[in-house]
Amino acid sequence: MNPVIESLQARNSVKLVKAPGPSEQEFTQIMQTAMRAPDHGRLRPWRFKRILPEQVDQLMDLAIKAMADEGNPYTDAKIATTRRWLDQAPVIMAVACYIDHSNERIPHQERVLATGAAVMNILNASNALGYAAYWSTGLGTYTQAVPEALGFDDLEYQFMGFVTIGTPMAEVRPKERPDYTEFYSEWSPET
Repeated sequence: MNPVIESLQARNSVKLVKAPGPSEQEFTQIMQTAMRAPDHGRLRPWRFKRILPEQVDQLMDLAIKAMADEGNPYTDAKIATTRRWLDQAPVIMAVACYIDHSNERIPHQERVLATGAAVMNILNASNALGYAAYWSTGLGTYTQAVPEALGFDDLEYQFMGFVTIGTPMAEVRPKERPDYTEFYSEWSPET
C-alpha cells in the first residue's frame, strides 16, 4: 500500500499525549501542512494560537469559570482529568475561523470547512511524523469568555476548539472503521 494512504488509514484521534512533542522543525512542517488546505478565494481563514505549558493553569481556570458562569459547571472529577490531560500535552493550540465581513462572495460555511480541513492536515501530519493529535471542543469552546480571552472575539471569529499534539501515553490500537460503501451511492437521475 502507498505509505501516504497507509498513514491516513492508520490515523486515530488520541487524547492522552505526553512529551516529547514535535521539535520546532517538525512543528513547522506540521503547521505548513495546514496552509495546504482547500481554500476558496485564498481567504486563509484559519487562525491558530499556541498555549504554552506555563499558561495551562490560566486556561483551565478561565474555562472552569466560563462554564460555571454559563450555568454548566465542570464537576471536580472533570476538572481533575482535564488538568491531567493538559498538563501532559506538549503542544496545545486554540483554533478559530476568521469571519471576513468584507467578503460577501464566499459563504462563511466555506471558510469553516477550510479551517476544518487545515486542522485535519495538522492531525494527519502529526500522525505521519509519529505523533498523536486530538481536536477537542471542550474547555469552554462554546462559551463567550474563553474565545474572547484568547483574542477570538465572536464578532470576528468562530472559535473551533483546541488541538493537542504529543507522544501517545499508551499503545494506539487500530479502531474498526466502517466500509465506505455504507456511506456512498451513485446518483441515478430520474428520466
